[in-house]
Amino acid sequence: MIIMDLIALKNKLQQELQNITQKQQIEEFYRKYLGKKGEFARFFADLGKKSKEERKILGEQANKIKKEIEGLFQQKNSEIRHQQYSQYTTEKIDITRPGLKVSRGHLHPLTLVIQEACSIFQTMGFEIVLGPELETDWYNFGSLNFPPDHPARDMQDTFWLKEKESAVRKNPAGGKSNKLVMRTHTSAMQVRYMEKHNPPLRIVVPGKVFRNETTDAKHEVQFYQLEGLMVDKNISAANFKAVIEKFLNLFFKTNIAIRLRPGFFPFTEPSFEIDAKMASGKWMELMGAGMVHPNVFKAAALVPKEWTGFAFGVGIDRLAMIRYKINDIRLFYQNDLRFLTQF
Repeated sequence: MIIMDLIALKNKLQQELQNITQKQQIEEFYRKYLGKKGEFARFFADLGKKSKEERKILGEQANKIKKEIEGLFQQKNSEIRHQQYSQYTTEKIDITRPGLKVSRGHLHPLTLVIQEACSIFQTMGFEIVLGPELETDWYNFGSLNFPPDHPARDMQDTFWLKEKESAVRKNPAGGKSNKLVMRTHTSAMQVRYMEKHNPPLRIVVPGKVFRNETTDAKHEVQFYQLEGLMVDKNISAANFKAVIEKFLNLFFKTNIAIRLRPGFFPFTEPSFEIDAKMASGKWMELMGAGMVHPNVFKAAALVPKEWTGFAFGVGIDRLAMIRYKINDIRLFYQNDLRFLTQF
């Protein structure tokens, strides 16, 4: 009876091999019948339960059938491989035909402006410095000579973080408020940097700042600012004017006329507003600047009589709007690909 089963299995396997046309089918055939866990392997494992005479007869017959099937398997496997190879050799590929265009990503327009502005200042010896967006009251206001009752500290102008009463305290070592605020300007890095680096120094600080303002075409609750600081012996407003004129000429790739108007900022004295004459002939306010206030030097543990310097802050968004002729600052933050893919 078992001999008949082996013959039936042989006929079955021969028929299956004839019907195989795919590589996956031939691989599955091997696993099912000829592999380590296939039917032949199980048959030989069961022979141990038979008598000595039965093992001899059945073993010889099974080995003979297995070798025949293995020969047929190798033949079929070679045929399938040859068919696949023939398909590759007969297929024609035009190597001169243009490929499919790959869609490439690109940088945000504000990122492009930040990179170019920083690159220009680096050619003038300025170092790029980054600072935290979450600041303390001391570095954002106190160290920059903002009085306790200054309007900029009001909730309607600034985003203060809610804290437990124990967290809003005075530093007993220096009376520095640890209350946390989303920085309103990158000027907060002035004293942070001067505390750890001795003059002379030149830095620019690009980064995002936050103001509690009503959003419109010219204002956003978040925008980007580039702070500049230069400290050395005998620095004057003339040095600032020369630096900023060179920056604007290189950035806008044309000669830009500028003028300095009197202004007021708690951390500079004297302070001035900088206007640039545009191609239309109109003057446009670009940035605020001034000579570093003596109290700022004192906050950084520097002697005001020994050092002078200038500081300025320019809106990256404003520079981008001028360069790309954009009339609504909100477009930068809406993630509209119809707008962003133009740059």
